[in-house]
Parts: sequence; C-alpha cells; structure tokens
Amino acid sequence: MKLVQRVEELRAARAGLARPLGLVPTMGALHAGHLSLVRRARTECASVAVSIFVNPTQFGPRDDLQSYPRDLEKDLELLRPEGVDLVWAPEVHDLYPSESQTWVTVEGLTQGLEGERRPGHFRGVATVVTKLFHAFEPQRAYFGQKDAQQASVIRRMARDLLFPIEVVVCPTLREPDGLALSSRNRMLSTEERKAATVLSRALRAASEAFAAGERDAERLRQAMRTVLASEPRARPHYVSAADPETLEELEGIVDRALLSMAVAIGATTLIDNVIVGSSEQLAAGS
Repeated sequence: MKLVQRVEELRAARAGLARPLGLVPTMGALHAGHLSLVRRARTECASVAVSIFVNPTQFGPRDDLQSYPRDLEKDLELLRPEGVDLVWAPEVHDLYPSESQTWVTVEGLTQGLEGERRPGHFRGVATVVTKLFHAFEPQRAYFGQKDAQQASVIRRMARDLLFPIEVVVCPTLREPDGLALSSRNRMLSTEERKAATVLSRALRAASEAFAAGERDAERLRQAMRTVLASEPRARPHYVSAADPETLEELEGIVDRALLSMAVAIGATTLIDNVIVGSSEQLAAGS
C-alpha cells in the first residue's frame, strides 16, 4: 500500500495501477462502513485507491470542522489488511491552492434536506469530488447510502460533467442496536450514544407503518416524529419523506419514499435514512 500526499506523486503512482481502478473517497476516521466500501471495490476492481481528506469547504460556520476526528495512522492500519493499493492524504493547499476561484454547483437536488440546513455544503462536496475524480481517474467510485443526498448529488454531477465513472452506492452498515455507522458517533458521550438509537428506531417505525399499509406521506413523517419526541436528548433538524429520485418532499399518497432525518444529539448532528416501497437502491443513493 503506497501513501502519497502531493498530486504529482498521486498521478505517478496512479499510472502504474491496473485497471479498472476503484476509488473510495473518505474524510478519514475510518470505521467498518468505510471498510465495506473498500471490500466492495476490491471484489469489482483490479486496483483500489482511498482518499483521506477532511474537506473544509463542506463545513459551514456552525459545523464541527475543528473537532472532526482525525487519526491518519489508525486509518492506515485499518486499510493495510484490505488490499488497498494507493492512499492519497493531501493537505488543504494540495487541493485548494491559494488562488482557487472555481467551484462546482449542482442545483435542484441540493436545495432541501442537508442543503437547506447547511448552505454551501454540497458546493464543497461536489467541488472536492470533482477534483478527486480528475486526480485519480477511476472507473468506479464507492459511496454509502447513509449519505443519500450526497450520493444523489454526486451521481448527477458525474452524469452532467460527463465523467466516465460508475458511482456505486452501497448499503448502510449499522451497529447491532441499529445505529448507522458514522465517524461522528465517536463524538458522542456514553449517554448520547444510547440516545442516538432513536434515529433508527424512528425510521423503523415509519418503515413498519408503510409495510402495514400506510401510504400517506405526512403520516409517515409523523410516525418518525413521534418516536423522536420520546427521546429528550434528540433535537430534530428535519424529518422527511421525499421522492427517492428528485428528493422533493412528498404529499398525499405515495408508493415509494426516501425517509430521512437529521437529529442533534448533544453537540453532534447525525443523519440516517431508509427507502421504502422498492427493493432496489434508487437514484437517491445508498
């Protein structure tokens, strides 16, 4: 496994890798969810690359950029047994030279949900992923369903900018108690960690209601809100039942929906989602 920092080193190392190349973009603080993406890439690609970069442009003024967990050595220890060929861990100036003036913006899909809660977030995401795609030139790139809106935005960006890259979205991995794996989970106290299971419990309540025949979008949202209200530590930012492809909020009778939420537990905001009404992962991602 080769570790590089400068983009020139990356390009030289990339040239010697067998194709197809699978890319797993990360912000570090790796966990089993990231490793599942690496393993999926390993089964589908001749070579696997991972980026580790805490992207400052996707953090807003109220976000947790400074407290976001960073441990490069531990990340590398986790990656070594997974058959990763190349790791790029650049500094900020490697991806954002001081004179940078160019941004990538995806409209429409970024207007609601996390886009409304975190203005500018998806501009940062789309810009850094565009840079990663250009730098690595992978044939496939792997993302997780937990960040459903992000996956949708990246798929749209890749199509619109004519990247010859397959964006592969993989299922959310969960702890035994249902909590979706996230780098932010390590920022929770013991009591907050217990409280955080309310997200998956709320999603399960709405999913079970849908399975039992409930098709009204507002009643599905209310099923989630009711469970969230039972946890005093939970402060919802939004609770959504949206179209899985357009991400527009649904009203009335629905035959499928992306159920999602952002919930503050203490000082940490967690997101989670499920898709109901289809056995397939839809364009909203995985």
